[in-house]
Amino acid sequence: MVSHSELRELFCAADAVCFDVDSTVIREEGIDELAKFCGVEDAVSEMTRRAMGGAVPFKAALTERLSLIQPSREQVQRLIAEHPPHLTPGIRELVSRLQERNVQVFLISGGFRSIVEHVASKLNIPPTNVFANRLKFYFNGEYAGFDEMQPTAESGGKGKVIKLLKEKFHFKKIVMIGDGATDMEACPPADVFIGFGGNVIRQQVKDNAEWYESLLEDFL
Repeated sequence: MVSHSELRELFCAADAVCFDVDSTVIREEGIDELAKFCGVEDAVSEMTRRAMGGAVPFKAALTERLSLIQPSREQVQRLIAEHPPHLTPGIRELVSRLQERNVQVFLISGGFRSIVEHVASKLNIPPTNVFANRLKFYFNGEYAGFDEMQPTAESGGKGKVIKLLKEKFHFKKIVMIGDGATDMEACPPADVFIGFGGNVIRQQVKDNAEWYESLLEDFL
């Protein structure tokens, strides 16, 4: 097992850091907030809890939840305008510090690109460094499904993105930080996984992560 000091050395040597978004970079679960906005909060929250704990295949859980929510384009836009996501305390400073050190920062999310790009803009992360699911809409704005070809739409998708980043940019060391089972399973190919429990604790992750933090300030 890698020692805590070795993990810290790996983190400091990383040339790229990938963050999960829901319950990590932001305090909420984006899909639960969308469900609340659309009036189907309770049923969807339970599905999210099971999916993040690793009990249900991710694509199946995403399909099931979205078929319940049926969000329109207008509802998604109104959610972002009226109830913008709240950044987790310490994330601005951490991302800024990494960028000052010329570390590439990526957001890899099983959430929705329209919401994640809004978060990225608040952290000066370019859209090209965002990997998330795309909602599809009919010409009248009604929900038409999601892009199932995105790697983030299925279990193991975050690992696929990290493998792609290594091949494209030749990163030597990539760190993945997140709260959920889908984040933990991205290591490998990530070189280090850091579990984060500052917004919600997933017991499976807390029990199995070699490095687990509850405050983003601790990384600084």
